[in-house]
Amino acid sequence: MTRNTIIAGIFAVVLSGGGFAAYRHFHAGHSAQARVEVYYCPMHPDYTADHMGDCPICGMHLVKREAAPEQAPAERKVKFYRNPMNPAVTSRVPMKDEMGMDYVPVYEDSAAGPAVAGHGTVKISPEKQQLIGLKTGKAAYRTLTRTVRASGKVAYDPDLYRAISEYRGSLEAYEKIKNGSWPEAAERARAVADSSKMKLRQMGFGEEQIAAAEKNPGRYENLLLPEDEVWVYAQVYEYESAAVKPGQKAAITSSAYPGREFSGVVRSLDPIFSEETRTLRVRIETANPGRELRSEMYVEAQIKADLGTALAVPVSAVLNTGEKEIVFVMKDAGTFVPREVKTGRRSEDYAEVVSGLRAGENVVISANFMIDSESRMKAALGD
Repeated sequence: MTRNTIIAGIFAVVLSGGGFAAYRHFHAGHSAQARVEVYYCPMHPDYTADHMGDCPICGMHLVKREAAPEQAPAERKVKFYRNPMNPAVTSRVPMKDEMGMDYVPVYEDSAAGPAVAGHGTVKISPEKQQLIGLKTGKAAYRTLTRTVRASGKVAYDPDLYRAISEYRGSLEAYEKIKNGSWPEAAERARAVADSSKMKLRQMGFGEEQIAAAEKNPGRYENLLLPEDEVWVYAQVYEYESAAVKPGQKAAITSSAYPGREFSGVVRSLDPIFSEETRTLRVRIETANPGRELRSEMYVEAQIKADLGTALAVPVSAVLNTGEKEIVFVMKDAGTFVPREVKTGRRSEDYAEVVSGLRAGENVVISANFMIDSESRMKAALGD
């Protein structure tokens, strides 16, 4: 073997060892880079950074993205591919979108999809739950109550008083001739009485009040002057009107008497909404000791509305996306599944659940927006 051959062999070994070392250095560096911690904004999950800090968009503190535990790679079968910018667009084969971005693979073990389109299941460690202030509450049957607040005034209503008097007069006339020898006259008198009664109903009188007017017409003199009891006309907004019913208690206050409350009871509701204000007039019979509440005085009414018993969750549990309402159901200590629900009546604290939940299920009632952001990101990435 010549000297030149030996030298060439030594150089080959050196270069080979150096290449192997360079290869190891590159892959070690690449692996270390892959393990760099990633922080993201809960409100803008597309923004990420490799260090703690604040989101430049909204100023919220960045949250560390938890890495999945390392494990031996397993064979995963791709079911379809999803457009990275529009998750609703999918393909059976690999392809690129209009901007040249690769479609994201969705594997069979995750292709079943979330319970709510556009949202994915979220796993959060107990430490992170404590960090973001996550709280849960149970769906349960509760008695729902609500306070309906309405502006109003003490009634001065000579038109209604006149209508009551007309009805009383027509009814007395009919009673006098209904058994007489002129049936035609009795029919006309009956028609006049029925017409007067219909007028009262149009003005908001219920059957109970009409019956009271038949027996004691003097009871309604407070429509002209303040008496020991007065009528308060309160204007209830259309969206709250279904909660108000006759017999409910009401507290009446006036700026003329700070700290005072006058007790009242809802007696009737007008059958016709105001076209101008889209409110419904509610008549509240109110105690007036000392006759301090005077006709046409402005007052405020607080009506205690009992909405009945229903399956309900705290109002804060329900997220309204504009198209649907969702809650996040806690399946175990760290798994949160999105669930679409339909809600009905609402009290100050609770929302009735018409469908989508069962009694006893735990739902997230605090930090929902953070979980919602994470859930949307999971769905977009096909995780």
